[in-house]
Amino acid sequence: MHTTLWSGQSLRHILFDLDGTLVDSVRMTCAIIDEMLAERGISFIADHATARAMDAIGGEAMIAAVMGPHCRDPKQEIAEFRTRHAVAATPPDLAFPGVAEALARLATAGLGMAICSNKPQHLCEKIMSDLNLARHFGAVFGAVADRPRKPAPDAALAALVALDADSATTLYIGDSLVDVATAHAAGLQVALVDWGYGVDAARAAAPDVPLLQSLMQLLN
Repeated sequence: MHTTLWSGQSLRHILFDLDGTLVDSVRMTCAIIDEMLAERGISFIADHATARAMDAIGGEAMIAAVMGPHCRDPKQEIAEFRTRHAVAATPPDLAFPGVAEALARLATAGLGMAICSNKPQHLCEKIMSDLNLARHFGAVFGAVADRPRKPAPDAALAALVALDADSATTLYIGDSLVDVATAHAAGLQVALVDWGYGVDAARAAAPDVPLLQSLMQLLN
């Protein structure tokens, strides 16, 4: 079974962003930052709205924005954050509602799928494994030292190779303007999820990008 792509061609492969698209990672981000600061005796609660706004950028800029005046050195803070993230328990309900079920249906329908994320590779793999979602994906491409981050197309192009996919029958799904730019740079059609962190800004800048209310729409 192959579903319809936005252009009317047959959809055979899907590349997904991870944070803000498939998983509500801001919950973990803020909990870890709260823990870091609490251990320093700082009674500061990370703002979820700031974390959502900075999610697509990530890294040092994200940690500096979310920690605000309590950020000592962004490079050190993000290193500590990632160390803690690597051993933190992944909440079993971290995937957005309906995502796990939809991914299982898409896989059963024969769609080849991959992850393209700016989250470090090992953290992508951990979350996907902990949530029992990795089994649906042919490849997971997170951030690694020798590959440019999104919106550079490198991860998306590598995913196409890994899946033996044709760009004409592959859809990129994300939640931010970074994802729209990544898809365009890779020559892919793109859709946004309406529950995503950066969807409002992305739609304001790219109003013609299709919006999904559910991943089940991909099976129509």
